[in-house]
Amino acid sequence: MTIPNQLTLLRILLIPIFIVVFFLPIEGSNYYACLIFVLAAITDILDGYLARKLNQVSTLGVFLDPVADKLMVAVVLVLLVQKNPEIYLAIPSAIIIGREITVSALREWMAELGSRNKIAVSILGKLKTIIQMVSIGFLIFEESLFGLPIYLIGLVLLYIAVFITLLSMIQYLLLALPKIRK
Repeated sequence: MTIPNQLTLLRILLIPIFIVVFFLPIEGSNYYACLIFVLAAITDILDGYLARKLNQVSTLGVFLDPVADKLMVAVVLVLLVQKNPEIYLAIPSAIIIGREITVSALREWMAELGSRNKIAVSILGKLKTIIQMVSIGFLIFEESLFGLPIYLIGLVLLYIAVFITLLSMIQYLLLALPKIRK
């Protein structure tokens, strides 16, 4: 079990801890939940970096890393919508979760055809992930900080993430189009 894979597993193990902390009926639970989410995001950055740096890229890691990311993002978005069931939060959350499912299915299908490398993670996909993580962190934190409306900033960033999310999905679909047409 490599260090990068341990970090990925830690990210998955943080999901139930995040859920419990998110629902704790104590003052400041949003701060603690945000801290757990940030820790998970840091493990996402570290596991990929360490896998390449230590030459520990593994088939398990290649499979598990995106699963861990998508699980964390989907769970947190569902919880945020449950906490604040407004259309302005539900629609972008549904788009992001729907895109993640679509692209995961597309990658799986392309892997079965032996063409997974044709839809490898792009710069656009990485940018989408960064903006998503920052926006979600802000939405979890929720409260103003130094006079800045953190929740509103998180919401604006979420919509920017949705735009990039849709662009990256279109990019992946276009890359797969030759195989789809067959």
